[in-house]
Amino acid sequence: MSAQLDTLPHFRRMTAADLDAVDAIERSVYTHPWTRGNFADALEAGYHCWIIDCGSGVAGYGVVMIAAGEAHLLNLSIAASLQRRGLGSELLRFVIKLAREHDAQTVYLEVRASNIAGRALYARHGFAEIGVRRGYYPAEALREDAVTMEKRI
Repeated sequence: MSAQLDTLPHFRRMTAADLDAVDAIERSVYTHPWTRGNFADALEAGYHCWIIDCGSGVAGYGVVMIAAGEAHLLNLSIAASLQRRGLGSELLRFVIKLAREHDAQTVYLEVRASNIAGRALYARHGFAEIGVRRGYYPAEALREDAVTMEKRI
């Protein structure tokens, strides 16, 4: 970690009361963010939606769908002002543990091909690149490819 945090991070389930904070972070870190409605839908669908909190509220969040022995990490984000402090790694470890506790044998994810920091984070945690989804993400110029990654747990 490059800087000290006020308190140790802890995890809690996301609730509808968190949606404004989650939406604000999402819009600040992505050019093509999920909508507030996407997060509300994930909560309603029963996806595993979690907050990482460092004492001052929502520092980041993760959304994972777990079913049929697989977990699919749909979103993992940390507020821009708190990035590069190890919180992404903490949240990713938590998501992997959660998947394991719910009997998943594999965690899958997609990450923008241009997201070098994200790809490096996932690789450091044992994810392997297994394919490319052409034109998966909206982008400023047409569409951007997604790199599909997996980790067997």
